[in-house]
Amino acid sequence: MGPLQGIKILEMGGVGPGPFCGMMLADMGAEVIRIERAGQYRISQHTTDVLSRGKKSINLDLKKPEGAQAALRIIDAVDGLFEGFRPGVMEKLGLGPEVCLKRNPRLIYGRMTGWGQEGPLSKEAGHDINYIALTGALHCIGRAGEKPVPPLNLVGDFGGGGMLLAFGMVCALLERERSGRGQVVDSAIIDGAAALMAMIHGFRAAGRWSLNREDNILDGAAPFYDTYETKDGKYLSLGSVEPAFYKNLLRLLGLDQVDAEAQYDKQAWAGLKEVISSRIKQKTREEWCEIFQGESACFAPVLDMDEARLHPHHAARKTFLELGGVVQGAPAPRFSRTSPSSPAPPPEPGRHTKEILQGFGFAESEITALQSQKII
Repeated sequence: MGPLQGIKILEMGGVGPGPFCGMMLADMGAEVIRIERAGQYRISQHTTDVLSRGKKSINLDLKKPEGAQAALRIIDAVDGLFEGFRPGVMEKLGLGPEVCLKRNPRLIYGRMTGWGQEGPLSKEAGHDINYIALTGALHCIGRAGEKPVPPLNLVGDFGGGGMLLAFGMVCALLERERSGRGQVVDSAIIDGAAALMAMIHGFRAAGRWSLNREDNILDGAAPFYDTYETKDGKYLSLGSVEPAFYKNLLRLLGLDQVDAEAQYDKQAWAGLKEVISSRIKQKTREEWCEIFQGESACFAPVLDMDEARLHPHHAARKTFLELGGVVQGAPAPRFSRTSPSSPAPPPEPGRHTKEILQGFGFAESEITALQSQKII
């Protein structure tokens, strides 16, 4: 089941954004075969590796020529592959795009890097925080007078990296239906993070975004777009940006004396935020939930990860699922006709090695030879 059913993708084992791309493709029904990287897991760790759910797993030593040749035989028969190594690593293994596309001209070859395949920083090491720092995204996040706050690794690794690689792979697969030809998809996290900042760049160009943190409508400066502590030490989120929702917010807070028409008077924001903060601290989070529920004020309680899965809305939509005792987000988005089935739990590394090789035409004697040489 799933819209990508029948598509075969080879994932070169890595961490973070690459595996997230593979998870997204597998969630949508693609057969994703992950070549494990030596030493990636202790055997007990794989059960909690959510990013490997729904995939098949093969142990294959690509550093040995025989292992690379075995990989090429698999590449001959798949729709796509993606890798997350530094530029040049796949070429050194004899598995670069020129070699692979010559053998399989319909192949979609995805490349995931932080800095991109070329440029002065392309060979440098880095992580999410570095990539979003260089694109200006990190500078925007945090409180006034304080240092920037890392937004986990969601903006770079997963939003700007893995998700856009999955999008690029599917775009290339669609284009292949017209041209019959494969191509390389170059997904750099810096490119993706910059793309995610599109609306903020528009605000900046229109004179509606300052370079100072906590000085803009969406960065916590506006009293109607921030989080507030409640009486019991928990938090609420408010996002009453539109005038109609803002009027509802003031009414529910009992702030009839506040001029709703002056919502965007930036000079009044700091003082109004203190008033709202004081008012919200008078009740518990649950009490405010009862007041705000169904009132269209753009409100939600700030839930921790364990609380979130139990919220009635998530329960009704089955937003979360549990695989092997591990709670995680369900596959998204949803489809009316080709809904993917629930993903299988993460496989034990190498669990499908023999099955995969047999499926790609390896004879029993060849598999035995690869085992004896410790290539699988």
